[in-house]
Amino acid sequence: MTALQQHVLPPINDPSIHAEVDRLARRYVDAGGLGMDLLNTIGTSAESLIERLPSPIRSRMDKITRNALNRAFDAAGSSRRLVRDRGDWFNRLVSTASGAAGGVAGLPGAVVELPFTITMFLRGMLEIAVEHGFDAESDEVRMECLRIFAAGGPMAEDDGADLGLLAARLSITGQTVQGLIARVAPRFATVLGQKLAAQATPIFGAVAGASINYTFSRYYQELARVHFGLMRLSRETGLPKEALIEALRLSIERIDKRKRLRRA
Repeated sequence: MTALQQHVLPPINDPSIHAEVDRLARRYVDAGGLGMDLLNTIGTSAESLIERLPSPIRSRMDKITRNALNRAFDAAGSSRRLVRDRGDWFNRLVSTASGAAGGVAGLPGAVVELPFTITMFLRGMLEIAVEHGFDAESDEVRMECLRIFAAGGPMAEDDGADLGLLAARLSITGQTVQGLIARVAPRFATVLGQKLAAQATPIFGAVAGASINYTFSRYYQELARVHFGLMRLSRETGLPKEALIEALRLSIERIDKRKRLRRA
């Protein structure tokens, strides 16, 4: 029994709500597909990628990530004010170009490029929050973006039982944005460590950097549509987010089960 199920949640009887949750579930499941393809191309696993990072980088990843997150909100806000919302394509394009530039210089270039890339990931999330009717400057939205970062990365495999979305919702809490950054940074550092290591893979260079950043940008945008889609649905229907998350979990499990049956 999940932590959500330990509480009595109101039943969802409206077919239109179930249809919307199913749509978000399919988006969630499809979000990480490119990440798995990328790992297959590199010929490694997400876990072994971290081991490829030099020890000095591994030991500093938490600090690098925390500093980047602290600066990213202001930078993403400024970017949105200077260049108004351009949609998913703009953020993916800039992230892809940034990854290519970082990939040319190998690991040192990837480390330098990282804060800018995090800012572009965050900018994409904030634009999606605005699309769903939320205030990009609010602490509510900023904290939800941090939970998205904590929910894993496109190279992590979900089995439907331990969903990153649910884990982030239930275990990553904080009274302030700064407090949440401190909680999120270690998890997000692991994800970024995988990105850096894959980006530094010999031979691939700029192509790898561009592919990795496109994959990550798409993944976080898709997850943002799930998170903010659930928030919007909760606001419009009056249903608690926990009930909608539980409905999402069940829908994802059904999708995963059908996929396993097709493979079998």
